[in-house]
Amino acid sequence: MKQTDTVRREAARIEKIYSVTTEDSVTLYWEKPEGAADCEYRISCGEEQKGITDKTHITIDGLEAETEYIFQVEAVDKGEKLSSLLPQSSRGRMSSLLPQSCRVRTGKKKERLDVTKPPYNAVGNGAVMDTRALQQAIDDCGEGQAVYLPAGVYLTGALRLHSDMELYLEENAVLQGTDRVEDYLPRIWSRFEGTELECYSSLLNLGELDHDGGYRCQNVVIRGKGTIASGGRILAERVIASERERLKDYLASLGEKIKECEKPETIPGRVRPRLINMSNCRNVVLSGVTLKNGASWNVHMIYSDSIVTHDCSFYSEGVWNGDGWDPDSSSNCTIFNCTFYTGDDSIAIKSGKNPEGNQIGRPSEHIRIFDCRCAFGHGITIGSEMSGGVDDVRIWDCDMSHSMCGIEIKGTKKRGGYVRNVHVEDCAAARILFHSVGYNDDGIGHPVPPVFENCSFERLRILGEYYGDGREWIPCEAIELCGFDVPGHELKNIVFRDIRIGSERESRKQTLSLQCCENITFERLQCI
Repeated sequence: MKQTDTVRREAARIEKIYSVTTEDSVTLYWEKPEGAADCEYRISCGEEQKGITDKTHITIDGLEAETEYIFQVEAVDKGEKLSSLLPQSSRGRMSSLLPQSCRVRTGKKKERLDVTKPPYNAVGNGAVMDTRALQQAIDDCGEGQAVYLPAGVYLTGALRLHSDMELYLEENAVLQGTDRVEDYLPRIWSRFEGTELECYSSLLNLGELDHDGGYRCQNVVIRGKGTIASGGRILAERVIASERERLKDYLASLGEKIKECEKPETIPGRVRPRLINMSNCRNVVLSGVTLKNGASWNVHMIYSDSIVTHDCSFYSEGVWNGDGWDPDSSSNCTIFNCTFYTGDDSIAIKSGKNPEGNQIGRPSEHIRIFDCRCAFGHGITIGSEMSGGVDDVRIWDCDMSHSMCGIEIKGTKKRGGYVRNVHVEDCAAARILFHSVGYNDDGIGHPVPPVFENCSFERLRILGEYYGDGREWIPCEAIELCGFDVPGHELKNIVFRDIRIGSERESRKQTLSLQCCENITFERLQCI
């Protein structure tokens, strides 16, 4: 698969088109044009129309391998060209209304290394350990090849991927990690909740952690119609029990300071393996698969760039800290058309924790999240580990109504760092939380609090009730805004525009809470 983009054109229309290609398909995606609330997109190749969608992405199948195509994407409103997207002074200028184009070339048809065939002979019955067979196929995989898992259950411990390879899971193929702690050795240098430390190896491991170094793993594809799963809650509990015993003297020495942590399990729980861990990686595509039951976070990218995830499902209900997709001090990360059933955040953007995160100083930036749905879990969050900074995040066409937190931006007073230029539009959410919090507050504080500023929320539906652990609806404040009680660190320059608040299930009084705020703008709020 290959990611490409077009040259920036006039700002009044689709500015960029990106593509992810296989040997016989292309997925096109683009940023939503400003103001495009009710719009559809027509996709064509030459004179042939390839599709119409109201999403900002489309997959086109049935293409020829190693063939160049030029696709056009045109924004259309109510059967007419989308002049409403143009500034008043630009309307009528036909040059601003032409379709945007994207030139792509499909990839070569890859040789499949079938893990069930010689010399690998993986069993795939869910009982026999297939770790050696799978790792050998991965090690053998060259640039023009793909490790192929046909239908079956492949029981395994930790696996290590490398640059310029593909892992393909056929429908009904399950890459099943065990629930035994010893299968995730050796420990590797990683980062969890903002702290670099030795953690257990994840089920799939890409790259090596180095906050001062370059990219260690590049051009990797993980795709298909199968499932990547791990030991979930059982594995998590076993790791925590083992680590608590190993650290018993240190934990005892903390005394009352242990209360600064979120829970007693916080410190021993930091070494839990992820489902997929990417450290110092670039150009990784994750598509089509089901991701299930990591012992902590499911997909975690650290110090990485250009990670694209699309058309995936995430399941981790009942797993504490069971986040879905977490970019951590990473850039140009994109996720779309994914569904989440998670034990914690669906998506969490992070950049380290005080004081280490301040010193390393690597932000998460240029993050794009669109057409994603939370069926169960906490929703989309930024923080609370954001000491390296978070900048330029766009979220659109997402449904976070069936969540506990909706869309949440958070940090403690100790964090330092910043969150700025977060723009959310055309979404549904249980609530909006943009606030300071007091939990997970261990560690040495930064001399000054964080800066939260310059963000916007437009054309949102906010329920003012959240979806609880028991799958019940619980009334809550629709919007909570709270900065820091230090001059210059108030929550500032935040715009809410065209907001509908309330639930169709029950009409009730809605509450908006503001504290330590400056220059907060509300335009056209409607309570239903």
